[in-house]
Amino acid sequence: NGLGWGFDGMDDVIFALVSPLVIKDFSLSVPEYRSGLQISLLIGITGLYIWPWLSDRYGRRTLLAVNIALFSLLMPVVALSPTFAVFIAGRSALIFALNGEWSLGSMLVAETWPARLRGRVISINRATWCFGASLAGAITGIVAGTWGWRTAVMVPGVIALVAIYVRATCPESPYWVRAQDRKTRVGTALAKGEPVSETDRAWFFKADRVGIRQVFMPDVLPSLGVALFVSCCSCCIYGTVGAWMPLYLSTEKGWSTAEYSTFYIFWGLVGFFGLWTAGWLADRVGRRAGFIVTLLQGAVFMTAWIFAKSDLLLWIFGLAWSFGFLGFWGPSTVLTAEIFPTRIRGVANGVVWAIGFFVGFVLWPFATVALQQATGSFMLAFLCIPAFMLAMALGVWLLVPEHAGKELNAISV
Repeated sequence: NGLGWGFDGMDDVIFALVSPLVIKDFSLSVPEYRSGLQISLLIGITGLYIWPWLSDRYGRRTLLAVNIALFSLLMPVVALSPTFAVFIAGRSALIFALNGEWSLGSMLVAETWPARLRGRVISINRATWCFGASLAGAITGIVAGTWGWRTAVMVPGVIALVAIYVRATCPESPYWVRAQDRKTRVGTALAKGEPVSETDRAWFFKADRVGIRQVFMPDVLPSLGVALFVSCCSCCIYGTVGAWMPLYLSTEKGWSTAEYSTFYIFWGLVGFFGLWTAGWLADRVGRRAGFIVTLLQGAVFMTAWIFAKSDLLLWIFGLAWSFGFLGFWGPSTVLTAEIFPTRIRGVANGVVWAIGFFVGFVLWPFATVALQQATGSFMLAFLCIPAFMLAMALGVWLLVPEHAGKELNAISV
């Protein structure tokens, strides 16, 4: 699973890093590039629902291997795009394929590891995204500067071939296997007219109709509301940085491709320790603590970074805010992976992250680009991020239930 998150980080960051080069190559304005990016994200969002929906029926393991195989196949397609329209079409397919990572990987880890370690292990797995981001910085700095952005984009696709074998040999989720066994046992008994307990009967009729309607059942709605709050806040917070930080550093701070690529290498490495710390706090102190400590730390240092005047302060505060800014994603993925019952864990995660992506990566960029176009700078758009982080910290304190150390079936069945 860590390999998958690593490639997701490489994909996210390498396309952000080469965005100034792509804009120049295709002669685009910022709004034109934003619109293309939003189209690809909107199409890719369907993958956030479809892959988890399939996983509730056919298991987690095989689909994760398919995700990586498609990623490896599609990266060269995007790199060789002759026009921006082809670039967006390839990028849409790529995002669709890789979006399975958002739900499938965290679920597989949550359903495999002991409850006392769940927060740390999911967070450490999620932290490999940071290594992918750092590697993307190195690839862009070394390859894009010499051979262009197209060659740089091909490199992760080649590396991903290694992960296909690893993914295909992973064990299947024991929770999913037990749920399928229970469904078969109860279904067979009902078909033969044998006596079945009311608990098993009620569970079977829910589990046998896995679909989006199950996510909106009265017994699931409280969990859905909390998970949607977390996913929407998380995606809005990341959306501005994920899409526009390289362009901001390039056009407004005068950094070269090599300079901001080098910054991303260390930015990702510091973020790894933020995720590790958040996971440790989530298990040892509680989920809320993991959220709140990292959100507050990230908000303070990001504000200082936005107002920094020198390159030295941009480096110091930029690396400081990456600790909390990336760290809070550990508790975010832990919460959405553990809060739903096994029978619909896949489809529920799909719904939650699809809506979060739509709000944060499709709708919110309209606001960030509007602010940039109105003021001539991304500064105000970046200032919205600490405000979101503070609001999320308050919401977590008031809304998020505490599930540290609980078995999944003790949280919801």
